[in-house]
Amino acid sequence: MIAIRWLLSLLFIVQMYIAMAVIAVCFAPWAVVSRHGARMACKTFCRWVFLTLRILCGLRCEVRGTPPDAEAMVAAKHQSFLDIMLIFNAVPAGKFIMKRELIFAPFLGQYALRIGSVPVNRGKRGAAIAKMKADVAAGAAEPGQLIIYPQGTRVAPGVAKPYKVGSGLLYEQLAQPCYPVATNVGVFWPKRGILRHPGLAVVEFLPPILPGKPVAEFMAELESSVEAASDRLMAEAGFKGV
Repeated sequence: MIAIRWLLSLLFIVQMYIAMAVIAVCFAPWAVVSRHGARMACKTFCRWVFLTLRILCGLRCEVRGTPPDAEAMVAAKHQSFLDIMLIFNAVPAGKFIMKRELIFAPFLGQYALRIGSVPVNRGKRGAAIAKMKADVAAGAAEPGQLIIYPQGTRVAPGVAKPYKVGSGLLYEQLAQPCYPVATNVGVFWPKRGILRHPGLAVVEFLPPILPGKPVAEFMAELESSVEAASDRLMAEAGFKGV
């Protein structure tokens, strides 16, 4: 049984990357002339992944809570590629704070830039934060939902990793509501490895944190709400800890 699930997971991964290339090429003319076209390409890919994930791996996807439909910041728990797709598909005009290396990833990097994402060099903390704030300010005229991962990387279920102050500084700069997002997707789609497990993968949009709070207070509220909700979702998924 495990061997069959492993083979189906491998088939899912292979066809996912083929679909990425096909969709990227087919939507390219529209994406070049329209940012909306680039977003539609990305959403089409997300929906294809959700469909094939359910068919091949028995993994269903669900979005809970109320995603923002106006300009806002989204600060999310990050466990795998799946939570990226679920969040992006749930908001009308998402754009990401992303690690700079991803701009060189075929198709993914070019489309990420086209939808307005901001690449960040994570190796130079002070300079990276300053540049991130400047780049975000430069793109502020383009309305949308800025998605950031406060821990800065994928974090496996049960692993503790600090929340970085960059998200707090952006919250202060943007003066927009911040929607915390919790998830359990790492229980089913691990940070590394091929096997995808059946079940119900969830991202949950939590009540927004309104603008105007001190950075330290915002960071404490963000971390406590996201971690508590993620722990609840992971327990719901059967995760019992490391």
